[in-house]
Amino acid sequence: MSNIFDNSIKGKVVLVTGASGYIGRNIAHALSSHGANLILVDTNQKKLKDLKISIERNNASVDIICKDLTRKGSIELIKKMIEKKYKKLDILINSIGFVGTSKMKGWNTGFKNQSKQAWDCSIETNMTSVFFLIQALHVLMKKSESASIVNISSMYGEYAPDKKIYEGTKINNPAAYSVAKAGLNHMTKWLAVELGPKIRVNAISPGGLFRNQDKMFVKKYAEKTLLKRMATEDDIIGPIIFFASDMSKYITGQNLIVDGGWGT
Repeated sequence: MSNIFDNSIKGKVVLVTGASGYIGRNIAHALSSHGANLILVDTNQKKLKDLKISIERNNASVDIICKDLTRKGSIELIKKMIEKKYKKLDILINSIGFVGTSKMKGWNTGFKNQSKQAWDCSIETNMTSVFFLIQALHVLMKKSESASIVNISSMYGEYAPDKKIYEGTKINNPAAYSVAKAGLNHMTKWLAVELGPKIRVNAISPGGLFRNQDKMFVKKYAEKTLLKRMATEDDIIGPIIFFASDMSKYITGQNLIVDGGWGT
């Protein structure tokens, strides 16, 4: 299986947003092991530099860009960098996210305390920035012979939360997160129509990822899944590589839910 992946990813130019996050850095390592030329984007300069060093130990090609995609001019700078060095872009993996661990006031809280500032930030980061990045880069992707976009969504873009698993914990499920991911899912379908047949667009919707959460939460969450555990990064890297590679060359406009059977 690895040889099949290697043949369709080796030498490809791949942009990963949210690259220094849990999912992003695992994606970066996986793609580098298959010989991709990586462009890693995030807002944390130190984490990006550390990631670059760890990947380059495997003799992989890595460029890092420390930019906030919600800031004016950032997307255009990224486009110019790719155009100057590579002339094209083969794979775009949107792992950028404003997630539950974010510390903004009015975010990880109950319904009555959720703030407009947190709402706007979630929509802007999780959905709007993705759309306008794709809008800017699709011209470069059309120069590829096998262009693929993979949007990292969430099962909560498809399902409503079960409030019982949050009871007695300090963990909440902000409405703006689910709304942004639901929008991302539909945007994936819209873009698949708009950008086909040259560019494929798909989404991966992970279930809850284990992050050393409250033990009560982990237990109740695991009991809801058919596989009786939370997800790990290893559980979703394979599906991401599948959508990025030519293994899925006749698949577009799809959202693959990787939730261990939570929503069955």
